[in-house]
Amino acid sequence: QVQLVESGGGLVQAGGSLRVSCAASGRTFSSYHMAWFRQAPGKEREFVAAITWSAGNTYYADSVKGRFTISRDNTNNTTAYLQMHSLKPEDTAVYYCAASERLRWTGTNYRLDDDAYWGQGTQVTVSS
Repeated sequence: QVQLVESGGGLVQAGGSLRVSCAASGRTFSSYHMAWFRQAPGKEREFVAAITWSAGNTYYADSVKGRFTISRDNTNNTTAYLQMHSLKPEDTAVYYCAASERLRWTGTNYRLDDDAYWGQGTQVTVSS
């Protein structure tokens, strides 16, 4: 059974740091691009960061550039990480991990395959 399981979310004060993880299992994900999206209450899900299958390239939303770092470990099953620094209240959201064979830039946003795998999400709350 294919699973993406996020962990590491929680409550942190503004200016603090947090790392969320995504453990992928059930198939080989070393050739998949990994991405993080987030969804705040009342808002649409938005792209946060992505890393290519080889970890050769990373991409970030403008709102998190310089504060967030995406990484991955393909040693055993693939695990993706999102290290978040200088957190702001506006970073409060449910953070979702995704795995996709293709990662496309549409000109305004990054899009995953329609059949991308998604996790259930982990809540990150930043208090002011």
